[in-house]
Amino acid sequence: MSLSQLKREILESMYMHGKAMDPAEIAVDTKMEVKRVNLNVLGLIRIGYASSPEKGKYTITKKGKNALGVPDTDRQKAVTILSYASDDKPFVFYVEIGKPLDTQALSLRDFADKLGNVDVASIEFHVNRKDFETWANGLGDSELAKRIELLRLRSLVGEDLRRQLFEIVEQRFVELTALAGQTGPPQQPTPA
Repeated sequence: MSLSQLKREILESMYMHGKAMDPAEIAVDTKMEVKRVNLNVLGLIRIGYASSPEKGKYTITKKGKNALGVPDTDRQKAVTILSYASDDKPFVFYVEIGKPLDTQALSLRDFADKLGNVDVASIEFHVNRKDFETWANGLGDSELAKRIELLRLRSLVGEDLRRQLFEIVEQRFVELTALAGQTGPPQQPTPA
């Protein structure tokens, strides 16, 4: 089934954030009117691409993810992604080519933690070069890579970019720990 551009943007918003959202949140994120979001979400529910896990909140379904071309993540894959830690190939943060920072991440948890403190110019640099997407794919997490791609396409900068990237990575970490049957450390506060 072919999706209209509006429905695709709504699905991408729900997917990118990885959590149940109310129509007002989706409207802000997609820059649509709430009424238009409501109508399109109802259509997405009818075709099985979205669901309502709680009153007034909506989330993308497995069928909706498949419509966006996102592969499934099973328990074993979640365990593999979470166990990735390499001293040989850490993610090294740069502020520009040839100017590394004294900051590197060895795992997804470590990456989320570092996003809150690294120079925002470094985040902008890596997002624009698709470095975070490449690193997530290297972890084996094509879902996270797709979410970061969707964020990159929004052309955010500064603290808005940092906040949304942190939320995406943190939410993905929570999803993966749940899929893997692990209990992760308490969720870190969102950076300012």
